[in-house]
Amino acid sequence: MNKNLTVVLLLVLAAGCASLPGDGPPAPPMDPTRKVSEQDCSRPIDTGGGNLMCREVTEAERRAKIAEEERQARARKQAEERAARERLERERAEQLALEEAARRQRAAEEARLAAEKLALEEAARKQRAEEEERLAAERRRLEAEAARKAQEERELKEKAEAELRARQLAEREAREAAERECRRLAQEQLEGRALLANFVANHGKVEEFQGIAGQISAFLDKAGNVKQCPPA
Repeated sequence: MNKNLTVVLLLVLAAGCASLPGDGPPAPPMDPTRKVSEQDCSRPIDTGGGNLMCREVTEAERRAKIAEEERQARARKQAEERAARERLERERAEQLALEEAARRQRAAEEARLAAEKLALEEAARKQRAEEEERLAAERRRLEAEAARKAQEERELKEKAEAELRARQLAEREAREAAERECRRLAQEQLEGRALLANFVANHGKVEEFQGIAGQISAFLDKAGNVKQCPPA
């Protein structure tokens, strides 16, 4: 459909360019509200829309138009190159941003790993310190327990020695007391025998005491020697 319309428009345009002003009936006036598309008859026709108006273009106009088209082409090319440069710069900036983000991410990861390593080392150090403190506390407890047992043993030994000394002292004092009592009794016995012997010697010849003197002498002879006390 579009191709047929294009062919019809070209035929109409060609007929208009070939017709003379005096040939045939005059053409109806153009609609003033419709867009006019001015075309160069020596170049391909652009049927982009609007009324076609074909006219002769001078060489100067053609050169100017070609120059303008070249200028526009250069401008488009420059714009495209500028856009390409800007695109490359954006891409380079994006690449740099990505590289910077990756570098920061690596740095953050390295910092995180370093922090984790430090945290692990600190935890291990604290664990070693706690273990050393536990062992030291256990060692102090064992030393205190050994010292307590040694103190108890010393106290028991000292108590036993004190009890032994007290017992020996009591035994010695008992022996000494027994010896003193034995010597006292022996001394009293000697003194009593001496009194009796003196009585017999001094008063035995008196008739009144002869009887008792005889009994005393018999008693002294019968009693025998004084009992000897054992050594202390």
